[in-house]
Amino acid sequence: MPDTALSRWARTLRPQKLPFRRRVTRASVALVYRKTEHGETELLFIQRARREGDPWSGDMAFPGGRLQPEDLSTRAAAERETLEETGVDLKQYGRFHTRLSDLLTRHHSRWRPMVITPYVYEWQGPSSVMLNHEVQQVVWVPLSFLSKTENQSTLPWRTPLGTLNMPCCRYQDYCIWGLSYSMLQELLRSKPM
Repeated sequence: MPDTALSRWARTLRPQKLPFRRRVTRASVALVYRKTEHGETELLFIQRARREGDPWSGDMAFPGGRLQPEDLSTRAAAERETLEETGVDLKQYGRFHTRLSDLLTRHHSRWRPMVITPYVYEWQGPSSVMLNHEVQQVVWVPLSFLSKTENQSTLPWRTPLGTLNMPCCRYQDYCIWGLSYSMLQELLRSKPM
């Protein structure tokens, strides 16, 4: 691997690993970026399929999912889930760079904790995708857009205790918020643009 600014950045990143992560349900996601023919960097997002009863139905996210018994690691789970959801084969066309910090969340319909580990890849393959039933569409968003302060906003989110204004980034008709926004912010803070 050539010693590029990105590979130097990956070596200096010190992601936080939650000490109890091996005792709870694990999941992982892939933050996949590509360089365009004009030299711009874009980040892949999925828009989740709209399903009744899913509180994150239609939300923007990174491809990924829960660790399965056949997965050798959370990184392997991120690669498998990305392939299943989008047809993007990270083993064949992805170049792994680093992992980001673990994030604590809960199962969709339960209050049990779950730890999500994000992994960063450079995409060097074809632009075609093959979506499964969990994904409505794939959207490539320029990192330059995501990093600009004027594109940051808030999203009112109702809870039993009242409405919270959650930080988000709005791109066209999409809203990136929640855990995906947190992962994005860590990537933007640590990666040289």
